[in-house]
Amino acid sequence: MSDPVYIVGLDIGTTKIACIVGEKMPNGKIEIRGYGKTESTGVKRGMVVNIEETVDAIRNAVAQASEQSKVDIKSVNVGIAGHHIKSLQHRGTLIRENADLEISDQELDKLRLDMFKIRTAPGEEIVNVIPQEYYVDGEPVGSRRPKGMLGNKLEANFHVIVGQTSAVKNICKCIEHAGLEMENMILEPIASAASVLGEDEKEAGVAIVDIGGGTTDIAVFYDSIIYHTAVIPLGGNIITEDIRQGCSIIRKHAEEIKVKFGSAVASENSDDEVVSIPGIRGRDPKEISFKNLAGIIQARLEEIFDFVNSEIQKVNAENKLIAGIVLTGGGSMMKHIRQLAEFKTGMEVRLGYPNEYLSNETSEDLACPMYSTGIGLVIEGIAKYENDKLRGKLSDAAKNERRVKQEELIIEEPEQPQVTEKPKVKEPKENRDLLKGIVTTFSKFFKSENLDKDITE
Repeated sequence: MSDPVYIVGLDIGTTKIACIVGEKMPNGKIEIRGYGKTESTGVKRGMVVNIEETVDAIRNAVAQASEQSKVDIKSVNVGIAGHHIKSLQHRGTLIRENADLEISDQELDKLRLDMFKIRTAPGEEIVNVIPQEYYVDGEPVGSRRPKGMLGNKLEANFHVIVGQTSAVKNICKCIEHAGLEMENMILEPIASAASVLGEDEKEAGVAIVDIGGGTTDIAVFYDSIIYHTAVIPLGGNIITEDIRQGCSIIRKHAEEIKVKFGSAVASENSDDEVVSIPGIRGRDPKEISFKNLAGIIQARLEEIFDFVNSEIQKVNAENKLIAGIVLTGGGSMMKHIRQLAEFKTGMEVRLGYPNEYLSNETSEDLACPMYSTGIGLVIEGIAKYENDKLRGKLSDAAKNERRVKQEELIIEEPEQPQVTEKPKVKEPKENRDLLKGIVTTFSKFFKSENLDKDITE
């Protein structure tokens, strides 16, 4: 029986940093072996603004997950988001040297890697390239890799994700300073989609909307192909700020009443229901009606869903999303949010829980929309590992492990080089005499030349 393979997802969010250790079971489900969560203070709107605070938070989350899972965490699959993220479509072409040979994985990889060479705006870099649809000699073959097919010209449409170079480097720096290796960098809405969407929904057409603390991430699928991704710089934190200002209370109390008593639809609440907020330093307590609270929340959520509609319309997908919208993320747990989303978008809406891909032993705390991204990172990491294994590739960690083992073997067998040493060949006597005469002649010549030089001086 082979040793278990543990995959780690690291969700660096605006409100929390979550580290999740998972293992794929024989039945295809994901078993969560451990997780850790810490408050994120060095991240704003999905971007790292304080390296030290973020590194400390990462270390704490990783330490918690490592202690709970009994796994020494070395490499992680990291999610990336932020309002700097944008997507574009690009087409790649490869003219094959021999059309009689089957299309190989190497050719498909080259076609994809060529996309990383396309020019971007100054200060931007390509984060990821996702194949959408392949063509062989001009004929579409769908989203599946056309490995083994014959053809002269290989083409593909790609979904190219572009991010700000400084933002990407800051994330990499945080991972490095935390003593970890980055196995893979994944766009967060794609990770969330992996944990809450079914293949039938992707085929029918669906938009996933992940409402986080600092951002709202969107990914649009139809015909089993990802067509659009976007990041809106609005999330749960801006709602908390609206409550703080609108009700004239401190941020701590604003967050508490939002979570406990918040609602996305004001008309679902009555004026008689109120919550009392303690006064500051002996001041009188403040009463806030549930209806006024819901009114503040509804106004901001309506703005977010207007942005969602705008992003869907950018790719003319409003009439193609048969499966409608799937809401996930911590912000989707707001009461009556599904009704508001259906009203604003005119589409069917459901809440996305990652429990479909998790084993029955998973705790209810993890099987909630708040951890959709972290669990999705584990799922994407497992898929990459299995794909690399299938194609005979090794990760950098595996390569390093193999190299160390090979070095240990060499140390244990010090006599091995002596066995392979080539025997010395003895030169014939006449060759040695000839060489000796040449050396003697040249020595006399250079000695005489130096003597003449001394006399002239």
